Amino acid sequence: MFRHHQTGCPTRGRAPRQPQATGAFTLVELLVVIAIIGVMVGLLLPAVQAAREAARRMSCQNNLKQLGLALHNYESTHRVFPPSTVATAPSSVHWSGQSFLLPFVEGGNSYSRIDFTTGYHSPSNRAAFPPGGIASTRIPILMCPSEVNDRAWVDPTTREAMHHPLNYALSVGRYLVYNPLNRSDGGAAFAPNARFGAAAFTDGLSNTLAMSEVKGYTPLFFDAELPAAEPLRPEDVVAAAQGGEWSESGGHTEWVCGLAVHSGFTTTFAPNTAVSYVRDGRTYDIDAYSSGEGRVAADIGRGAITSRSFHQGLVQAAMMDGSVRSLANGIDRQIYRGLGSRGGGEVIGDF
Repeated sequence: MFRHHQTGCPTRGRAPRQPQATGAFTLVELLVVIAIIGVMVGLLLPAVQAAREAARRMSCQNNLKQLGLALHNYESTHRVFPPSTVATAPSSVHWSGQSFLLPFVEGGNSYSRIDFTTGYHSPSNRAAFPPGGIASTRIPILMCPSEVNDRAWVDPTTREAMHHPLNYALSVGRYLVYNPLNRSDGGAAFAPNARFGAAAFTDGLSNTLAMSEVKGYTPLFFDAELPAAEPLRPEDVVAAAQGGEWSESGGHTEWVCGLAVHSGFTTTFAPNTAVSYVRDGRTYDIDAYSSGEGRVAADIGRGAITSRSFHQGLVQAAMMDGSVRSLANGIDRQIYRGLGSRGGGEVIGDF
């Protein structure tokens, strides 16, 4: 006798089991969670920003290392370092030392198309680099990733891109830049018409500034009647400079231009020193400059053109031996000025 076994059949007459209800978040609980997330974001954001700035600073250091290497490759090729510019008075053609370095910073193709015998806005130099010409071309290695004004200068009338700024300037003097009357220079690593070999740096290449950071679109007074004596305080510069022409954003806007106010800096004041000028209720951190090197035969070029950076508390600088150093805002003024001379015989301490 066989019995039939049923398997898997539901029991008749029993109600199916109802799913248990789950509790939802209350408004108070949601607000607590949101508050916790807000606190965590607030704690993490400075760390993220610091990490980003550290990355930008490392990229900036790498740019300066590459520029320092380019200087030495230039010297190996030409047996001298490049001049800050070639100035013959009267002249409107002032190509920058940075432009002479193009073949050594992967810019050989651009360099080969430039006509250095004429101005950077000449028809030939505009046609070779359409649409804005070589002057408006962005040179990546000359731009710090922290620069907030990494953009071309646009002519307000024609709306054409005319120039692009730079962030790495040549050391051109303590205050004097160039005297066309006797062809004396500011005693720094670079000067107009200079042909300095390594032997000219009697202070030592490792103790001589080559390049340092500047900010694009720096407010300035140009063609100012600056005194022959070096100013001791920023306010002395401001008082003397106001007889010149004012430009709210005209400094360090033209990487192609060899005038110190565009492609150079001086060691008049320590890095990031505020040279404050108040105009129409607004405070500007300015540069001041007298006359372009060699632009007028009898005009002496002087300037308080300060090295400035977007990195907190310091500027980064390349030395003439190719090394890169961070210079604190509080660096001793005499040490800083000593670093700015190629043969002053100063005793340089720790910096």
